[in-house]
Amino acid sequence: MHHMKRWGRNGWMGLLVGLGAGLAAEAKDWPQWGGNDPGRNMYAEAAGLPDRFDPGRFKPGTDDIDMATTRNVKWAVKLGSQSYGNATVSGGKVFVGTNNENPRDPRHEGDRSILLALEEGTGRFLWQLVVPKLAAGQVSDWELLGLLSSPTVEGNRIYVVTSRCEVMCLDTEGMANGNDGPFRDEGQYVAGPGASRIEPGPTDADIIWVYDMRDELGVFPHNASNCSVLIVGDRVYACTSNGSDWTHGNVPAPFSPSLIALDKRTGELRGEDDAGIGLRLFHGQWSSPSAGKVDGRWLIFFGAGDGWCYALDAEPVAEGGSGRLRKVWWYDCNPPEYRVRDGQPAAYPSPEGPSEVNATPVFYRNRVYVAIGQDPEHGEGVGRLACIDATGSGDVTGTATVWSYHGIQRSLSTVSIDPATGLLFVADFSGFVHCLDAETGAARWQHDMKAHVWGSTLVADGKVYVGDEDGDFVVLDAKGEKVVRSEANLGAPIYSTPVAANGALYVSTQSHLYAIAAEIGPGKGL
Repeated sequence: MHHMKRWGRNGWMGLLVGLGAGLAAEAKDWPQWGGNDPGRNMYAEAAGLPDRFDPGRFKPGTDDIDMATTRNVKWAVKLGSQSYGNATVSGGKVFVGTNNENPRDPRHEGDRSILLALEEGTGRFLWQLVVPKLAAGQVSDWELLGLLSSPTVEGNRIYVVTSRCEVMCLDTEGMANGNDGPFRDEGQYVAGPGASRIEPGPTDADIIWVYDMRDELGVFPHNASNCSVLIVGDRVYACTSNGSDWTHGNVPAPFSPSLIALDKRTGELRGEDDAGIGLRLFHGQWSSPSAGKVDGRWLIFFGAGDGWCYALDAEPVAEGGSGRLRKVWWYDCNPPEYRVRDGQPAAYPSPEGPSEVNATPVFYRNRVYVAIGQDPEHGEGVGRLACIDATGSGDVTGTATVWSYHGIQRSLSTVSIDPATGLLFVADFSGFVHCLDAETGAARWQHDMKAHVWGSTLVADGKVYVGDEDGDFVVLDAKGEKVVRSEANLGAPIYSTPVAANGALYVSTQSHLYAIAAEIGPGKGL
């Protein structure tokens, strides 16, 4: 999928320091990718968030942050060496994916994917899920990549897609309160198939159920599995990560589903899409579903590996031995000139050719906003951001375009819309942050990060937060005129998206997770 870089402590840049003025922040968790919104708008209701911070310096000879050198940092925790998943904050805990290059437990060594559970107030380690690597190797489970899925929390249950292409339900308390649920062999799971069982302890995960998409559906994940699942009612919706093999030209499982629904209590399959996406895949599928109520019924919106955005009825229709998630409408996110050149199908992954959808479609006021893009290893290329009328049916490519923006390059990023102003913010892989009017698509401004952007923007408290591959973290005004409030360098690439919860901002680099809050002075982190 992509060749990862390791960053050391060298290259540390001068940092802007200051106190963020503000009101007492509102208390609200961020329980899933998209916060409290099943439409997945990257917006958080918040007040009093800082507009600048100093991430501090490392203690000599260590990977630990010297809190006495920070400003507006509540705590900072060492993760692994590669961390792409976005943090989730719920019930006094922070959940974040990483790898095992900073082992928490000597019983779990080597290349593993890790889901960490940390105490929200202090960053203290509580427990971890350890996921062994697939025997298939990098074609389905890239080395050292870690756990990519942003967990979804509801009550005392966590739902996550593992690097083994499983949808998993966990207890938020881990094994500390005993082994709950029907799944009882956590010791064998964490050891891996055929290995000696490892007796679980209080700092290990408590698995409730596991649905193996490779075994049950025959899907073939390309390089990585990373969907952030969605809950609507009693069902969990997940992208299967079905994709091509190592040749990049063959899809081993073209008839396997791309989107499924499971019973959130039992993990039983309740439905799979009827879109036939596997027959048209370019490469892989790494998008996450969103949802919204249109004309009284719930629709699931899914950006697929064929470059189309689909709306499916959330209610499965019984057919044969399982249910079907019926297409309601479908929309080609690629303009015709990206797909056909000189009368011939345009080459993929040519910079001028078509792309798939890696961003999450955002549902907002009966519209769906989604950008196209590709695996970062494919480099830069032409993009498009579409605003789609969500009320149609059938092939709506020619009828549902509210507006279309071609000023964006290939993008991995999910949009942020500020309800207070109606402004939309989105980054592209080339490193530009775009501000547009969400209603009309009129472009207001651009900001050049001068480095690739993998994550998404977050809009909260009248500010836009975004990080880039060079480790720069920028805070801009969420207004129609560009104002850069601050910039700091965190010393390692930022491939994730910042999130806000309960008066704090959470920013993950490849190696560290920072909890940032206003009016915390030097040395006052803990």
